[in-house]
Formats: sequence, structure tokens, C-alpha cells
Amino acid sequence: MREREWETAVREPLASAAPDATVLVLADGAAGTGKTRFVKWLLALPEFGGVPCLKVTFTASGTVVLQESARPKGIASAVPRTGYLRPAGTRPVALVPPGPTPLGASSLGGLAASLDTGAPVLLVAEDVHRAHERDAHALRTLLADPPAALRAVLTYRPEELASPGLVLGAPVGYPAEMSLVRLRLGPLDEAEVRRMAVEALGEDRCSAQFISRLYERSGGIAQAVADLVTGLKTAGPFPGGRPTVAGRDRLTARHVDEAAVPVRLTELVIGRMAALDEETRRLTWAAAVLDEAATEDELSSMAALSADSGRAALTAALSEAVLHELGLGQYGFRIPMEAAAVYQLLPGPVRRELHGRAVEELAARRPVPWARLARHQFVSGRTADWLQSVENAAREAVEAGDHQLAIALLEDALAHPRVGQSNRARLALMLARSAYSGLRSDQTVEVLRRLADDPELPDAARGEIRLDLGLLIGNQVGQGSEGRIELIKAVEELSGQPTLAARAMAALALPYWPSGPLADNLAWLRRAEATAAESGEATVQAAVAANRVTVLLSVGDGDGWRQLEQLPRESDDLRILQHSARGVCNAIDAAVWLGEYARARELLGEFPNLAARSGNLYQELGIEGTALLLDMVTGRWAGLAPRARAYVAEAGEMPYRAGDAMLVLGVLALAKGEWGQAGSWLSGAVGPSEEEAAVPLVAAASGGRIRLALARQDLAAAAREAADAWARLQAKAVWVWAAELSPWAVEATIRAGELDTARKMVDEFAAGIESRQTPAATAALMWCQALLAEADGAFSEAVENFRRARACYQALPRPYEAALAAEAGGRCALAGSPETTADISELTAAAQELEALGATWDVARVRAELRAHPSAERRPQGRPRYGERLSPREQEVAELAGAGLSNREIAATLHLSPRTVEQHVARALKKLGAVSRHDLALTDGDGKPGR
Repeated sequence: MREREWETAVREPLASAAPDATVLVLADGAAGTGKTRFVKWLLALPEFGGVPCLKVTFTASGTVVLQESARPKGIASAVPRTGYLRPAGTRPVALVPPGPTPLGASSLGGLAASLDTGAPVLLVAEDVHRAHERDAHALRTLLADPPAALRAVLTYRPEELASPGLVLGAPVGYPAEMSLVRLRLGPLDEAEVRRMAVEALGEDRCSAQFISRLYERSGGIAQAVADLVTGLKTAGPFPGGRPTVAGRDRLTARHVDEAAVPVRLTELVIGRMAALDEETRRLTWAAAVLDEAATEDELSSMAALSADSGRAALTAALSEAVLHELGLGQYGFRIPMEAAAVYQLLPGPVRRELHGRAVEELAARRPVPWARLARHQFVSGRTADWLQSVENAAREAVEAGDHQLAIALLEDALAHPRVGQSNRARLALMLARSAYSGLRSDQTVEVLRRLADDPELPDAARGEIRLDLGLLIGNQVGQGSEGRIELIKAVEELSGQPTLAARAMAALALPYWPSGPLADNLAWLRRAEATAAESGEATVQAAVAANRVTVLLSVGDGDGWRQLEQLPRESDDLRILQHSARGVCNAIDAAVWLGEYARARELLGEFPNLAARSGNLYQELGIEGTALLLDMVTGRWAGLAPRARAYVAEAGEMPYRAGDAMLVLGVLALAKGEWGQAGSWLSGAVGPSEEEAAVPLVAAASGGRIRLALARQDLAAAAREAADAWARLQAKAVWVWAAELSPWAVEATIRAGELDTARKMVDEFAAGIESRQTPAATAALMWCQALLAEADGAFSEAVENFRRARACYQALPRPYEAALAAEAGGRCALAGSPETTADISELTAAAQELEALGATWDVARVRAELRAHPSAERRPQGRPRYGERLSPREQEVAELAGAGLSNREIAATLHLSPRTVEQHVARALKKLGAVSRHDLALTDGDGKPGR
């Protein structure tokens, strides 16, 4: 944040200055960059709370506003107490006119004299670029001979200084002992723009595309960002737009594109243009139409000016800060919205003429900027040329791997009625191919739907479009059943094109989606392999090979790893690289669900380079979610929740892709006792329907929801969720995906009194993973067998199975599950030998491991079990006294209450009565001076108030 920069650049020099030292801070920044905010920040600093301060603000109207705080001695009538405007020509608080008049004769001079006591004083002069010469002279004189301990801050716009480089219009004879600090306030970066937007609009409304376009259009100018965000607070949806989870309309790049230029920015730019002559205005019009950095010759040519006249006009535009030098020999408006402010006021014939001139200038560039050229051709009415440039631009973008640019260009072109039917078919196929490799767009889906059902298009064209539509709907939109329907139709329409038909069959072979059992997927795979082999086409064979790897690894077939190594990593054909990248991406995902974490990390190291060379943005985004899931299961929890939340926000236009991150957030919230958040995240992970989301993700989310219901003592809900989730896995018959579900589903079934059903579930699970390479499911099966033994009262057998499961989880590694297995084993050991408390090492280890992870709720539960079975050496002599500090039990209750648990939920966790919990909460609130239960979350680990 900017405050950090100000702390270093300004606050530290001011704070470290000797009491009698003089310090001058010169803060410069273009209009709207935050100088007023800086001054507010400065005046709010605690070190200036009791320091006498005079704030002088020079306004655009020529008046001077004087504000005073903590009035020093001797100036009771010299300075107004509050903000008070005096006309510049008649102010009794006049600053000294130029000349030899001594400074002490003026009001400001009186202030200076009265402050010459050695005590610190603060002078803030805002917008000194607007100061009249006599005011500037007074400030120059004051700063040349300042009173001791003066801290002066001057803010100004460097582009509006009367004499460039001279803040006060002439050199100042600063004394040698004065410390000078320069602070340059520049544009915000994209992260700061995002922070502003999220604070004003809410994180759920701010898509990644919206933030990117907001930053691009505003140029990071803080005032422009603030004005745009204010105007967008009430923005509604565009046709086909999607509401957020909270029901509000999600903002997109299109909202920024269609937002009005803020009034403040328009008046600033048009006001500066008022001083320009006719030729200079023509040159600035040309710059507004071109809307990009251009050379002096290009701007002069577009404005129809000679070289000399063009140079003079450009110099004048730069002097008035209308145009700016954007790079060596490159000129234009400071930000795109300044150009838009001028452009919107141009008469239609002038705009059309200037766009025509822009066409001539851009067509002469090498390489030709096809996308920008197309825009000017369209506005100037050159339809045929525009269409050809769009195709050229889209083709270049695809070759460079920039599918998003290709999609935007093609969508815009297909939306215009000027495009004939033959051209529409060609452009539609280009769009369909890019859509699959780009990021999800609701507009893209709707365009492809219309084209796939357009009876005027040939069957072959519609089949190819439908193929990419089906892939887009299934993979990026997350509607697997609907995507499957489109793919089956595509197979029929592509009967005369075996290479494309094989691609559709290969997609239907993937078992991730719930529609149809694994046997159906394998049948489609066999058809795809036969068709691809007959075609002899390398690209489709690469597609089918990638999907075969995906299928094999998804079901835990070890041969999939060998075939993964055979996927080509080098090829001159970009399409083959894309299929290989997809195969590697799917292999990483499969490895995480299988428990092959070392292999997953190895492939994650390889993937970025392959993805970058193949240009598949969708895969690059998706793999980040898989990486979050991998870090969660392997216990890398530090900083994981903020990363997951950021990913959810970034995936806003493709909420399906946020499923992994939501699962991560749900599991972390559950472990910390934040049960309300856990329920929301676990439900959001699977989207609107379990019948559409990926099977392993749904199974894992169900496991989390079952555990949450068990924690809340809602056995009926846990049993219902377990039965439903198990039925979904039975329908799919990919049992390696029961690894995250089975322990909790079996426990819920047992606790619901259905022990025989639980036995059948475990038998079915064991048979389903027999001969499969799936370390995670193998460990989960041991856990399930331990639960059955515990239910039978065979505690020794249960302990042994829990210990075997713990060892497997430690080897993976999965430290969270390993700790939970240790807890379960310790619980069974105590149940089997209630008369002894000697062997509690497993519970102790579990508590330590869970505490290291930050699993607050789990730690509290295990410690409660330990306190119920203290060993002889751990039993304290007498009752300990904690005074104003929280006792260990009070600390646990405070942490859980601060996390949001109710007294009844805390009582269930800690094996206490709700009344006892109520008393602990009351004592914790009193000891900590907390106002609400939420404040209890801010305690530190020593039972003291935290920060």
C-alpha cells in the first residue's frame, strides 16, 4: 500500500529529525494521483497530534483556504480557526507581495516570527502550482530562512508548474542545514487498484477481467479509479450475465468499457485544451482517435500538419499537459480515459476522417498491428478490409497462444450484421477452436450455441462448432451432463470427418463427469482409439493418447504413468503440444486424488513451460487450483487460505474452476472450528448441483460435509449425505475417488446404527481398489477397517489398523489425516484399557501435530480427551492459579467461540456441559476486556489479548 512507501520516504525522515531541525517535503504528483489523501494521512499521524499546524490550500478559483490547528502563541487573530476562504485580491491574511518587503510584515510572516521558539511546527501548502507569484515569493522567503523546528510539506502538480522544474516559480535558497525529502506520487499498480475496487464493491463482484480493464482504462490514477468505481456501484448485468453467490451482478471488462468518462477527468482534460490553438487541437484530436503512443511524424500526418507545424503543435500540447511523452519519441494521452474524454466530443465527420487517416498510418507499420488497424477500418466504413484484418489478427493471436484476444475479436465480428453467411462459418470455426483453449466466456457460449444450431451452416461446420461447444461447456463452464449431450450430437454430425469425431469420442471417454458409468467411458475410449488409428492423423492421435493417459490414471491403472512419459513434449504442431499439456495437466490432477504427491509435484515443475509453449490459458488457471489442493493435503497450510481466496476471486468468470480452492477453504475452516464458513465453502465447491460437478471433487466435498454434520451432532444429516455420496460413487464405479469420502461416510453410517450397511460399504470399497495403485485410498481403507473393528469392540484390532493408516498417511505425506488417525488410535487404546492412562503418547503426538498445522478445533478436541485421562506425572498438585490470564480450558473455549462456534457446539467438542462453556466464555470476556465473542479470536496463545 502507498502508506508503506510514505512511512519510509516521509514519516521516518520527519520522525528521526532533531527537535530543532528543519525539514521540507516536496510531494509531486499528476492530477488525481493521491496528493490530498497523502496530506490527510500526514495530518493524522500521532506525532503531529499536538504540533501547531497551518494548512494553506491554493484553489483553482484563485482563492486561498487557511486552516489552523493547535494555534501557537502570538497569532490569535492572524489565522482563521477553520477552513476560511478569502478572495485572492482582498485577503486580510495576505501573503507578502514580491519585493524587498520583510516577511514579518505579513500574516504568514507573523506566524513565522511567533514560531521561532525551537518547538516543532508543521506547515502544509497544498497545490502550490496554483499559487500567485506574491504567494510563491512569500513561501520562497520563508523557506530560505525558516524558523527552527519547521516541518514544511508542499504538494503540487509538476505538469502545471509555471516554470517547469521550479516548484515555487524561482530558485529557493534553501539553508544548508535543511533536510529536503522528495516524494513522487505515481499511478497505483494493479494490486492497489484491485484493493480499492474490492473495498468499494465487494470481492464477489470484482472479476479478474474487470480489475484488469479498470487498471488499464484508468491508468492507475487513483481519482479516476475512485470515480469509475463509484459510478459502477449500481451497474446492472448485461444480457446473459451471471449473478454472484450473494445475488449481486458480477462486474466484467465490458462494464468498464461502457462506463462514462468521469466528469472530473473530462473537465480536467477539456479545460487544459481550452488554451490550445486550432492546429494544436487538431493534433490532440488525432491522438485521441489513435488512442495509443505515436511518433511526432505520425501525429502530424494524421492532423494534416507540416513537420514544423506538427512539432510546434506537439510542443504546445505537451506544455499544457494535454499530451505526454510516453516513451522515447512516443506521445499520447496519459491514460486511455483522457483520450476517450476528447474522443466523445468530436463531431462524427471529424472522427470518421481521422480514423481513415489512422488506417493509412497503421497499415504502413511493420509488422502491421492488425487488431488496432481493424478497429479504425470498421469505424471509417471499410468493411471488407476490416473483416480481413480481424481474421489476420485472430490468426496471429492464436499462433502466439493469445486465445483471449482471438476470442474477443471474433465475437465482436460475429455480432455485426455486416458479416455474410460464408464469412460467418469461417469465423465461427476460428472462434470455436480458440474458445476451448481460452478462458470461459458466457458470451462465447451463447455465440457458439446459436451457430451450432444455425440450419444455414453446413453439417460439418456445425459439428465442429458443436465439438468445441461441448468441450467448453464441460471443461470451463462445469456443466458435464450438458456438455456430454453436445458431444454425442457432434459425433453424429461429424460422421464424415473421422478425425474430429474421434476427438469428440475421446472427450466422452473421460470419467470425471457423473453422466454414465465407467464402462461407458471405456467404450467411448475404444471407439476413439480405433477411429484415430484409421485416420492416420497425428493431431487426433495425440488428443486420444492424452485422454487415454487421463482415463488410466483416473482409475489408478499404473500403466498410465508409462504412457504419460510417451506424450510428446516437443513438436512443431501447436495442437499436439496443447494435447500433451492437457494430458500432463490431467495427470497432475489424477495424481493428487490418487495420493501420488511426489509425482504431482514433479509434474507441476514441468507443466508451466509446456503450458506456456502451448498457449492454453484455461489449463494454466486450472492447474493453480490443483496446486492449492496438493498443498492442503500435504500439510502446507501456511498462507494457504489467502492464496485460495485470491484464486476464487480470479476464477470468477469460471466458478467451476474455483471448486478445488473452495474445497481447500472448507477443509481449513472446518479444522479451525469456523463451521459456518466451512459449510458455505464446501457447498460452493460443487456449484449448483452435485449431478454436474466432477465426481472426485463432489466426493471430497461430501466427506467434508459429513464430518461437519458429525461435529454438530446431526447424525441424521450425516447419514443422508453419506448414503447419497456413496450412491454417486456406486453409479460411477471409480472407487479410487472414495479416498476423501469413505472414512467419514463409514463413520456416519455406523453412528446411525447401520453397521451391516457400513460393512458392505467397506467391502465394496476394498474390491473397487484391488489391484489399483492408489496410496490415498489404501490408507483410507485401513481407516474404514479400523472403524468397523472399533464398532465391534475389537479395540486392539482397531488400534492396529489406525496405526497402519497413520503410517501410510505419514509416508504420503498427509500430516493432517496422520494426526487424526493418531487421535482415533489413542481413543481406541483408552477405550480398550479404561483402567490405565499410561499410554497416551498417540493423543499427545496428535495434539502437537494438529497445533503445528493450526487446526484449532481439532487441537481443542484432542486436549479435552487428554485432560480426561491425565497420566500420573501430568496430574498437577493442587489447583493452579491463573490470575488475569486465561486457563488452558478458558483459552480453548475462547478460541472456539471466537471462531464462531455456539456454546452447544463447543460443549460437544470439549465434552463439557453448555452451562460450563457459558461460564468459561463469560470469564474469558471479563479477563480480556472483550466486548463480543468475535473479540476472543484476537487472543494470543498465552491467554492474553492479542493483536
